[in-house]
Amino acid sequence: MGKSSVRDSVKLTSVDDLFSTEESRAEQQREKIMDISLSEISDFPNHPFKVNSDEAMLVIADSVKKYGVMVPGLVRPKEGGGYEMVSGHRRKKASELAGRNTMPCIVRKMDDDESTIAMVDSNLQREIITPSEKAFAYKMKLEALKRKAGRPKENVSQVGTQKRSDQILADQSDDSRNQIQRYIRLTNLAPAILEMVDEKQIAFNPAVELSYLAENEQKDLLDTMQLEECTPSLAQAQRMKKLSQDGRLNKDVIFSILTEEKPNQKEKFTIRSERVERFFPSSFTEKQKEDLIVQLLESWYKKRQRDQER
Repeated sequence: MGKSSVRDSVKLTSVDDLFSTEESRAEQQREKIMDISLSEISDFPNHPFKVNSDEAMLVIADSVKKYGVMVPGLVRPKEGGGYEMVSGHRRKKASELAGRNTMPCIVRKMDDDESTIAMVDSNLQREIITPSEKAFAYKMKLEALKRKAGRPKENVSQVGTQKRSDQILADQSDDSRNQIQRYIRLTNLAPAILEMVDEKQIAFNPAVELSYLAENEQKDLLDTMQLEECTPSLAQAQRMKKLSQDGRLNKDVIFSILTEEKPNQKEKFTIRSERVERFFPSSFTEKQKEDLIVQLLESWYKKRQRDQER
């Protein structure tokens, strides 16, 4: 073999090696759908969305048992092995309830901020989201956007070059920038008070005002609400916030505010949900419950009228 043939052979081998290397790199970058053992998938750290074993979950589990998981979850590889769930926590729970050992997942390489943004975006599509879920989700995504933008924590943009991170978040969601900041305020509430917000015992606007109270003030407020079985109106919450800022809020003041007679208190009639909840199917909405109560009262009233006419 001549020198020229040897050189051509060397060149050919080098090109083959280079092509193989590029091909293998491209293959590694491709997203794959794999059946992954549930035991290898860990939950997303501080996942803000609840995964409840309620009636809706049982419906999903029944579907998974019959047909399998129709939409793959999204996971990212962990450095120490295994995978971290980004999107699909409910599908994973349903798979466990259905007795399955694996579920199909898209495997995607993502850094911490990319995975946080993807996790929040996928879960914000849920039909029902509690205020606390939205609050912590917005907070996590906003912090991730700030880190990706490399901007200071004050969230100030360079004039004419970039949008504020919270404006970017607003552009990508159904809430305005101010409303997003109000949701994030809820993360300052004591867990027990935030739970009352989720259960609609405390309205959103008063809850935002209460989020400015100090930790000890929130504890006094919670104790008083439980003792007196009442919650603050927006006006009362605003007064407590102002008194807290002035350093004049204490347990006695909280008690006096909560126990004062509200303008519409005499006309207001309420039934505690725990007294009547057992009479309704679990699928009933609040509107359906109200309609049924009114219907039964109308029947009772007509019967009473007939009895009186006899």
